[in-house]
Order: sequence, then C-alpha cells, then structure tokens
Amino acid sequence: MFYDWLTSSHFKMFVMLLGFASAHSGLAALRPRGEKWLGARLYRILFALLSLPLAVVLIIYFINHRYDGLQLWQLQGVPGMRALVWVLSAISFLFLYPATFNLLEIAAIKKPQVHLYETGIIRITRHPQMVGQVIWCIAHTLWIGTTFTLLTSVGLILHHLFAVWHGDQRMSSRYGEAFAAVKSRTSVIPFLAILQGRQTFIWREFIRPAYLGVSVFVLLLWWLHPLLLRATASVPL
Repeated sequence: MFYDWLTSSHFKMFVMLLGFASAHSGLAALRPRGEKWLGARLYRILFALLSLPLAVVLIIYFINHRYDGLQLWQLQGVPGMRALVWVLSAISFLFLYPATFNLLEIAAIKKPQVHLYETGIIRITRHPQMVGQVIWCIAHTLWIGTTFTLLTSVGLILHHLFAVWHGDQRMSSRYGEAFAAVKSRTSVIPFLAILQGRQTFIWREFIRPAYLGVSVFVLLLWWLHPLLLRATASVPL
C-alpha cells in the first residue's frame, strides 16, 4: 500500500509533541498564579518535574524512531554535509541555551525571576530559543531526511512559533510600556533590528562564561554522540 510508510510512531510523536507543548506553554501561562500560591522556587521545581521527563521521553523516542517512515531524501553522502550539520547544531545551542546565564535560578537555588533583557543575544533576536530550535530542526531534517523527522521538526517549530507570540503576550502583560520599548528595539528575525538600525551589536557582551560552558557542552555532545545513540537504543520506547 502507498501509505505503508506511515507508521504508528508518527501519530505517537504527534501526541507527545502536543502534550509537551501543552504542558510547557500551559505552565508558563500559569506561572504568575502558581508563584502566588506556591512561591517562585516551588513552582520552578514543579515546572521542571513536569516538563523535563516529557522532554527526555520526547528526545529518546525521536532518536529511536528517527528513520521511521518514508525516506524523502538522502544527503548523508554529500561532501561537507556532516560538517554543515555539526556547525548548524553548534550554532543552534548558542541560541537555545541563553538561560544558562541564570543557572542558579533554573535550579531554584536563587529565587527564579522573569528578566527583561536587551543585551547579548537578545540584540540579535528577541526569541533566541525559537531561532536555535529552527536551526537544530533544519540541520537534523537535512541529515536524516525521513517523514518522521520532518513531522517532529514541523511540530517543534510550530510550538516555538506559538511560544514567540505567547511569550510576548506574557511579557507585555507583566511589563507593559517597558516591554513595548524593548520590543520596538529588538526583532524576532535574527539581525533584523540591527540591520534596520534599531539595535546595536556589541561583541563584548558575548565574552561570558556561559558561552564557554555551551561550547564545552557541544564538544562533549560531539564526543559522546555515538554513546548517546547506543544508550537510547536500549530504552524500550
């Protein structure tokens, strides 16, 4: 049959993506009320306890089923493709994890807060995690080329595009005119505000331990990548 390639894993991944997006964005929307009821630290712990397991399951399931479905293209033998995918992946992590600037808040050691930033990577894009996720999805979809990976990438990108709107709405509600001013001087599309003269790129703001930490993480991920694939293959998902 023509649709034999449409495995059940496609539908399961769709449901998991929907569940993760609902939990993540839903908990973000409930943060003001949740922090009033539970306190900032306890709500952060609750957020992590619900979001992180879903994310881990999602990652393991993706790795184990990434070659499911129809092979739409095969570019792995193209010269330079492997290097391109790794370079794009490394760049994506520089955008994906700007929150490493506040590790103590992430771990709830310090009181978690909502920050109104306009420096560093925010000068490039107001939503760096969305940009990082799009770059990561493009890199891995190019490399793998299956319908399952394409479905996963489209789902992740749609969730992050929604998070752009949702995040701006929450920041506007919280900060009002102060956020409106930041919004007028920044852009969602990378470098657009800089090219339009609304923002200035200051390279010194990128000399931070957090970027060194992300760089070390990328190198470790590159080194441990084969081990990670073998480890996830042993998980029955």
